[in-house]
Parts: sequence; C-alpha cells; structure tokens
Amino acid sequence: MKLAQLTAYLESLAPLAYQEDYDNSGLIVGNPEQEVHQALVSLDCTEAVVDEAIANGYQVIISHHPIVFKGIKKFNGKTYVERVVEKAIRNNIALYAIHTNLDNIMTGVNARICETLGLVNTRILSPKTGLLKKLVTYVPVAQAEQVRSALFEAGAGHIGNYSETSFNAEGFGTFKADENATPFVGEPGKRHREHEIRIETIYPANLESKIIMALVLSHPYEEVAYDLYHVTNQHQQIGSGMIGELENAEQAEVFLGLVKQKMNAAVIRHTALTGKPIRKVAVCGGSGGFLLKHAIAAGADIFITADYKYHEFFDAEGKIVIADIGHFESEQFTQQLLCEIIQKKFVNFAVRLTTVNTNPVKYFI
Repeated sequence: MKLAQLTAYLESLAPLAYQEDYDNSGLIVGNPEQEVHQALVSLDCTEAVVDEAIANGYQVIISHHPIVFKGIKKFNGKTYVERVVEKAIRNNIALYAIHTNLDNIMTGVNARICETLGLVNTRILSPKTGLLKKLVTYVPVAQAEQVRSALFEAGAGHIGNYSETSFNAEGFGTFKADENATPFVGEPGKRHREHEIRIETIYPANLESKIIMALVLSHPYEEVAYDLYHVTNQHQQIGSGMIGELENAEQAEVFLGLVKQKMNAAVIRHTALTGKPIRKVAVCGGSGGFLLKHAIAAGADIFITADYKYHEFFDAEGKIVIADIGHFESEQFTQQLLCEIIQKKFVNFAVRLTTVNTNPVKYFI
C-alpha cells in the first residue's frame, strides 16, 4: 500500500493538530506515494534501528520520538541525528513519528500506562482548550436532516461519549436573489421568506475544511449561510496525562512495588511517602513535571512520570508522592500499542517491534 494510507490512518486517530508546539510529529523522511509492505516500530529511531530495518527489508520506521526536533543545517554525519537521516534516505526508508499527538489522545500512551497498572475510571488529567469550534447554519426544513447527517458524517457533533449532537430551532429567513442567481426557492428580484431550521453543532477545529465541504455539498442553497465560532470549552478527550483509580486502595510501599514490576522499572525515584494509602493515581508518559499542580488539584495520591530534576521533587510539599520511573520505562509499551493499532486496521500489512533496546540510560545495580 501507499505510505500515505498508513500515515493518514494514524493521523485520523492522533491528528497532527494535537501535538505540542515544540514537537515534530509526522512524516520526517519519505515520499507519501512510496509503496510500503512492512514497518518496524520503535520508541526511538536510532542508527541501530535503521540498521535493523535495512537488514530485514522494512520500508518504514514508525517511532514515538521524532529523530528530528529542530532544523538541521548540515548533513555531514557529525551527530547521530544526521547519520540516522542520511542512512534512511540512502536506503529509501521512510521515517514517521507519532509523539505528543499520541500522548494527548484518550486511547494513547497514558491510557496504556493506566491499563498496565489496572486503573479504572480514567480521564484526561489536563484537557486542552482551543481545539473545538461551533458551526451555525440555516437550512430549509425539508433538507435539514440531510445536512445534519452530512455534518455528522464529516466528524461534527461529538461530545465525549455522545455523537450526532446538535441544537435545532425553527424560524424564518429572508433573501432576494438578483438576476444572476439561480435560487433553490423564490424568484429573482423578489424578497423570499423561507421556513428554516437553525442548526448548531460543535466540531474539532482540525476538521474545519472537511466540515465546511460537507455543508456546502449537502446544502440546497446556491449561497450557503453559516457562522463559525471559537469556543473555549475544554476537549475532555484530548489533553495531557491521565488520572484513574485503583479498584482497591494499596499501601504506598506495596503500590510502588507493583509499579516497579508492571513498568519494568530498574529503580523508582520518589518523594517521601505521605503515610496515606494509594487510591487515586495520576500518570504521564515521558516528561510530565508540568502536570504536578493538575495532579494535586485532582486529588491524586501519587503522580507517576519521568525526568524529574532534584529541586522539582520539593514541589510535592507532602501533598502527593512523585514517582519518577524513567522516560523509556514510562513509554515503553507505546511500541506494542502502535503495533496493535496498525495490525487491527491493516491485517495483511507486516508490522514488527524492533529488537533494539533504545533506552540510552543504563543502571548499575
């Protein structure tokens, strides 16, 4: 199949619009029209991973972390980033990254951590704003259902676990077509009064062009009247981190032992235990320190993440246990998640996990 088919599917689940500003998710190396028959999945795209792809005939490497985060001015092989990109290009291997956009969806990286730890009643810890907009349009009563259906089919009307949501109100619209118009109703040169339905529905901002196209194609009027509004609502299914609960509270020492085992962590750096049992758990794969205040505000007993610096541990202030399990350890199951996502959609497409342990951090125990 075409590489574009694979990337389009991944981006339908984790749109690039959901990545953080600093990120560089998407197709980094490769031609979207390139034919691909098998993919190698890894957390990081290292030279060893590219060598593995070359040796086994993989046409694309799908990694969680982008190999390129910022602009490269020279390609002379001085850095591992330059060498990886050069080698991939020379061997016609596409490089694709699905990073914070996968972190920020309800079924992404943090959901897999919650699942691994057996958490229930999970939700996004810090939902994002600015991702939703509202469409208002006016349609003759007889055609209102076809327009609503087209909008819903294009992706409008989703709120949490509900779909095809809209508000509808009846009223009358007026217009006068000039001599160059071909009106659906009414006569040129005469004011027309039409019984209409006002349809309001919410939609993801990244789908705006698709939504508007669906509106125009399904609407009977020659000139379609519609309004677009920015809304400040939080998108409850898109955002950073997750929080959930254990079915039964555990003593902190016992739970830390469980985390160490389940997350294959060689060591856990943590703050002083609070003396309270652990019931509510906040998680964030990778560097999640920016979410500590959200975890405390949500009433979490422990916050599991990575990349904490010495002085940042003081910020717990006895209100919560911070548990740093390591960056690789917190995101390692992302590889299996990606394989499952791809295999479920493309059953005849070969996708394999890398055999390379890309964790750059080693432990002397």
